Amino acid sequence: MTVDDVTTQTRTVTVEALQDQLSALEKRLENVEESLPEDKVAMVVFSGELDKVLAAFVIANGAAALGQEVKMFFTFWGLSVLKKNSSLAGKGLFQKMMSLMSPANSEGLPVSKMNYFGVGAKMLRQMMADRNVDSLEDMFALSREMGVTMIACEMSRDVMGINDDELVEGLERGGVAAFLSESLTSKTNLFI
Repeated sequence: MTVDDVTTQTRTVTVEALQDQLSALEKRLENVEESLPEDKVAMVVFSGELDKVLAAFVIANGAAALGQEVKMFFTFWGLSVLKKNSSLAGKGLFQKMMSLMSPANSEGLPVSKMNYFGVGAKMLRQMMADRNVDSLEDMFALSREMGVTMIACEMSRDVMGINDDELVEGLERGGVAAFLSESLTSKTNLFI
């Protein structure tokens, strides 16, 4: 074996090793690309306060307008946004009390600061109307038109005694696993 033969073998081994490394890197890159978050927004709406819920819908509608898939998971106090009415039928004592103390629908939501027995919410709604800003109810309707998915938390519904007939139509129902499966693949995750 000559020096040239050894050099050729070394180059062949080196080229083969580089090709193997390149193949391994390409496979790793494919795995990374598959695990990247998608252009989606996942949002927990925990608050039942008008100003915070307005912010949630402004963000949801903005993201939907940009072509992003939006999933909103309503839990505990946020479920008031999804209610069309309140009913005491079929509820236990504490669930009836909770129903009486909670807003019957989105129009009864308080503001987080300076609510003053509902005056603050009325003032905010009037200031929005004076500036031609859509109401919460209009934003809600717009988000549905734009395909925003709204998920009502099953556990919170069960605990608070919120029945199907109290909620608006067209909602998905799910637990925390439904939200987490969306949040794990979303670029944007929010808790409001």
